[in-house]
Amino acid sequence: MNGAELAAALRPELEPRRQAMIDVLGQLVSIESPSDDLPSLERCASTLETLFRPFGSIERIAPEGGQGPHLRLTVDARNGHQERAVALCHYDTVWSLGTLQRIPFAVDAEGVARGPGCFDMKGGITVLYFALGALRERGLAPARQLQVLFTSDEEIGSPTSRAVIEETSRGAAVAYVLESPLPGGTLKTARKGTGDYLVRITGRAAHAGVEPQKGISATEELARQTLALHALNDYAVGTTVNVGVVHGGSRPNVVAAEAEAHVDVRVETLAEAERIDRAIRGLQAQLPGAQLAIDGGLNRPPMERSAAMAALFERARAIAAAMGVELHEGSTGGGSDGNFTAAIGVPTLDGLGAEGEGAHAAHEHVLTDRLPRRAALMAGLLVDDF
Repeated sequence: MNGAELAAALRPELEPRRQAMIDVLGQLVSIESPSDDLPSLERCASTLETLFRPFGSIERIAPEGGQGPHLRLTVDARNGHQERAVALCHYDTVWSLGTLQRIPFAVDAEGVARGPGCFDMKGGITVLYFALGALRERGLAPARQLQVLFTSDEEIGSPTSRAVIEETSRGAAVAYVLESPLPGGTLKTARKGTGDYLVRITGRAAHAGVEPQKGISATEELARQTLALHALNDYAVGTTVNVGVVHGGSRPNVVAAEAEAHVDVRVETLAEAERIDRAIRGLQAQLPGAQLAIDGGLNRPPMERSAAMAALFERARAIAAAMGVELHEGSTGGGSDGNFTAAIGVPTLDGLGAEGEGAHAAHEHVLTDRLPRRAALMAGLLVDDF
């Protein structure tokens, strides 16, 4: 049975299990797991270990720096297949501890589930759990050995998990990312690369009313540099440069001696990333005597759509079509851990998680009536030996 045939058979079997899917989603959402709270991350990791242990062996990876644990689940392939696939999940959320009291997990009469982290991305973890469960109940195994990563720091840029992701994924035939999809369940075959820069400016203080000419205004220099940075925007090729947060000066009657700007960069290609990096690092002070220091850089390379990724999407589209679902592909300006796998040459399919909307927003929600078909799609992809 190929992936399309399996998905078509599984969807009607999974539809009656929607309440069970809601229960697992509620269990995960009810364990708050902000990226910066170690006890909460430990609790969520322990729950994931309990849930996923029946599917294979689980390795706990303790990162340095006090971050929560990363988990690596290994699910054996059928017939000892030597190729590997990876699936990427993160269990940390952007929501601070205590948000659950303000936005408790709840499902309304239309089947819309709400709660912190439900869409990004505990819904995706739920989809994978039921996909693996459906395979096990049918006595099936993935076509390739599957290694699933559950990481604890994606929402803060994956500083401790990037090396684990790249080590696990290198040489894999395919990477599946259980992040939330675009509207309508649209999968992601391209993502912008993301960068964060800090521009620090040093001027010279002086009395603003008595001898301002003896000062060098760091805030004036900052204004000039902001214009220079925004001039790098090129919307035609998808490049955005945004000075989003600025600080400077000490008092209104003092010529500012220091200022700084936090700069967000988004690019669609590595070539654009290199161009923007050169431009930012090549900024020159415009006021005589002002000094610039540039820190930061690209933290996620762009996920560029390749021929292999296009073919992978076409396979997913065929599987979805077999169960009566029209699947589309798209791109997004946000980054994910799929950026890392694509950058090392692994064909990557992103956005396989639960359908809904509102990542990082108060209206975050999951459409629970779509969970069965997402689980069936994931199961079909896992068994397909394409």
